Amino acid sequence: MGVEVSTSWSWEVATDVEEIHSLLCACDAYTATLEAPPPVRNIETTRRRVQSGSVHLLRFGASAVAMFTLTWEAPFTRQTTLFPPAKKPAYMGRLAVQPEWLAKGSIASAQCIRKAMELAGGAGADAIRLEANPDLTRIRTLLGLFGFEEYGRTQSEDGRRQVYMQKSLEPDRG
Repeated sequence: MGVEVSTSWSWEVATDVEEIHSLLCACDAYTATLEAPPPVRNIETTRRRVQSGSVHLLRFGASAVAMFTLTWEAPFTRQTTLFPPAKKPAYMGRLAVQPEWLAKGSIASAQCIRKAMELAGGAGADAIRLEANPDLTRIRTLLGLFGFEEYGRTQSEDGRRQVYMQKSLEPDRG
């Protein structure tokens, strides 16, 4: 009798720091351009986010395919006053998909956005906020299809550009 291998999709709260950091860095390298070089990632930040339970991981069988973070504190330093008022906003970040899945046109990014909206709404959030690289037009377009609207742009002293987006939610009253 052979070992059974699962070929189904599943969600989990991530526990393996190295797996998550590797996925994040691989996606950054794959999506980087001259105008949008990959950010410098700190494994200690990844460790803190994994340990806090804020990293959600999508698997296909045993393979880590995509991930995102969902928190109640803004992971970015920009003042949140540029957003419309929200009583209980959630913050989505670090959306990453394995390059081989991106290359074959996977909808894993959309699955992550949908899952983040489901989790945030289920926990009573009335909005999801995020910052994204404005040069990554595919993900910005996808976010727009899910109803995220742009509320501001910045450029840091080191040249890093960001766009700030929000989607209003109807909290799950379940």
